[in-house]
Amino acid sequence: MADARAAIDAVYRAESRRVFATLVRLLGDFDLAEEALHEAFRAALEQWPAQGVPGNPRAWLVSAGRFKAIDGIRRQSRFEALDEERAENLPAEESTPDDIEDDRLRLIFTCCHPALAPDAQVALTLREVCGLRTEEIARAYLTPAPTLAQRIVRAKTKIRDAGIPYEVPEAGELAERLEAVLRVVYLVFNEGYSASSGDALTRADLSGEAIRLARLLVQLLPEPEAIGLLALMLLQDSRRAARTSPAGDIVLLEDQDRSLWNADAIAEGVALVESALASRRFGPYTLQAAIAAVHAEAARAADTDWPQIVALYDVLRELNPSPVVDLNRAVAIAMRDGPAAGLTLVDAILARGELAEYHLAHATRAELCRRLGALPDARRSYERALSLAGQAPERRFLERRLAELQ
Repeated sequence: MADARAAIDAVYRAESRRVFATLVRLLGDFDLAEEALHEAFRAALEQWPAQGVPGNPRAWLVSAGRFKAIDGIRRQSRFEALDEERAENLPAEESTPDDIEDDRLRLIFTCCHPALAPDAQVALTLREVCGLRTEEIARAYLTPAPTLAQRIVRAKTKIRDAGIPYEVPEAGELAERLEAVLRVVYLVFNEGYSASSGDALTRADLSGEAIRLARLLVQLLPEPEAIGLLALMLLQDSRRAARTSPAGDIVLLEDQDRSLWNADAIAEGVALVESALASRRFGPYTLQAAIAAVHAEAARAADTDWPQIVALYDVLRELNPSPVVDLNRAVAIAMRDGPAAGLTLVDAILARGELAEYHLAHATRAELCRRLGALPDARRSYERALSLAGQAPERRFLERRLAELQ
């Protein structure tokens, strides 16, 4: 019994969103698919302990979920005659391996449809494609959870009422739809690379899924920015094993054991970013990948080419200005020119107000003050960062820094 429950939990973690995506294709409705997903796992809890885990758990769950949905529709048909016809017209669950593999890609293009507002695209994809809880998404975007939930409900209603198709767009529409999809894929990766909350710094399932989706996008539409995004994610993810201690505590980039970095991912990422840059049609993802490549190619932290990184941030700032880009550029300038130069820039950024609630901005200021010996200022900024941080490893890191100051 315990073994079966553990197996079901493992299948849920690995397969639930894939099962959900296929159920959306078969049932044509987000809420019906979500209910069918839960019914399928409820059936698994009842049957697998006695019958054993099936050879293909995903197919079993899809089939069970579909039949549960049909049964539910038919029960309602006693009151609504049209529902019986709806049940009869649901497609069979037989799918080719390519169909099943592409279901989440279809789902992400649906969630990123231009008829939806950009913030709704992100929220819906993180909720429906990746299975993040509404509260997690809300924390990531500093948005009240009820507001986020309403945004998701409105997006689902828009998809239903506008008849937005569950499909990958035709070739002529792909390019204009790609930007929104790339943005969402990267946001999914970021939640895996640095989780917005919880006990772990990373969520390898999410970052791995984002990389898988990016590979599918590159196969489907090998545009430079899709290639650049894949390169960026591979290069950032290559450092995952070195980013935390065995106890789960944060290890800063300058202190990481670079022998733990994934050399194969770095080699692939560097080759991809070089390809994207050579196209001369690159954008912000490719520039960020180029910055990550400079870090990845430094054998030691002291070997990092900070002037090149600052130059790349200057180009990125012109192409895609944002307060976070400004903050990262300030850090690079601090490494090139000294902490005082960086602190002047960080103070100016914070004075503008856009990053007043961003814990990493205050943590950056605290670190620069610490390096300058301005300990009271450092303490105040660490305390402010700690009050805003929601992730356990980041909170432990900030608490250690505060303890060191005392």
